[in-house]
Amino acid sequence: MNNNLFLHNGFNKKQTPFYYYDVKCLIDTLTLMNQKLEPYPNFHVHYALKANANLRILSLINSYISGVDCVSGGEIRAAIEAGFDPSDIVFAGVGKADWEIKYALECGIYCFNVESEEELEVINSLAAQWNLVAKVALRINPDVGAHTNANIATGLAENKFGISMQHMDAVIDKAFILDHVKFIGLHFHIGSQILEMNDFVALCNRINELQDRLEAHHINIEYINVGGGLGIDYDDPLQHPFPDFESYFSTYNKFLKVHPYQTVHFELGRSIVGQCGDLISRVLYVKKGMNKQFAILDAGMTDLIRPALYHAHHYIENISSELPEELYDVVGPVCESSDVFGKDIRLNWVERGDFIAIESAGAYGESMASCYNCRPLPKSYLSCDFDNE
Repeated sequence: MNNNLFLHNGFNKKQTPFYYYDVKCLIDTLTLMNQKLEPYPNFHVHYALKANANLRILSLINSYISGVDCVSGGEIRAAIEAGFDPSDIVFAGVGKADWEIKYALECGIYCFNVESEEELEVINSLAAQWNLVAKVALRINPDVGAHTNANIATGLAENKFGISMQHMDAVIDKAFILDHVKFIGLHFHIGSQILEMNDFVALCNRINELQDRLEAHHINIEYINVGGGLGIDYDDPLQHPFPDFESYFSTYNKFLKVHPYQTVHFELGRSIVGQCGDLISRVLYVKKGMNKQFAILDAGMTDLIRPALYHAHHYIENISSELPEELYDVVGPVCESSDVFGKDIRLNWVERGDFIAIESAGAYGESMASCYNCRPLPKSYLSCDFDNE
């Protein structure tokens, strides 16, 4: 974001903190993704709604992507409200409540991504109440590591997600004998914010092994869901506003064994919305300590929890100043020592009232906001809201 952009965007007329979404960036990202997807007609993208559930953002995404990946009944409701067809919804999540399963069945979603044998039995039982047959894919834990934060790695052997490879055959056998589920394929997800394509190559190799194992028992699957995980550049979003969709899709095309009758599904969230959103905040105080100085913002971990939760890095910019840079710890007002956005951050000279942009916050920002300390949830605006200001 360019310095002083807030002056002609009307930022100074809005109560901070708030989320600002650049519509052009989002549309350009979706357009690029579809261009890189075009050579692979059996590849399909589902938007991972948990990244950002803003209704206006969802409605825009629905113009470019038909499918959506949900992890709760509330997300299914939001997807339908935004215009997604229930038949294009897949329902994942390690702990689906009965009401959520019933709601998904009632809506007629495409598929459940099932994470345990017990869940499979519950879906079968609830589907029987309406004499329905629910399509299911089994989420297999591939024991594949990913070069990412430990808190967002999900493919290792010991975590709460998925069915172990050792138990896969038994759960598939169970699916075949249940009357109200139809086993259609396998689901995987190894983590998030992955930038090294070799991690996805490792997943492809593991999926190929499992497919060979199933085909040896005359089991052919039509649906392969490889999850998401493609990362974005948090360090230099101005120079790299778009993720590497080309390498991502071409990696799966090269290394994943796909039969003509199969479709491959991706659950992309962060890579679609991450770079289009910024958290805009004002400086409340500049506090000088013994060895450092603090820029204290009116935004806190309640508005953007990723730095406190994951020690995640976001590019931070003083969009009010073009004065020389100094070092600051950029912190929020919440009564927690972890309410820190960044330490030793170089910012143009900061004064009370300056606008600070915390960038690349379009994913897992607004969607994870809370009311801790009785703070109100941040409002959000699209760039088009400022066109007439």
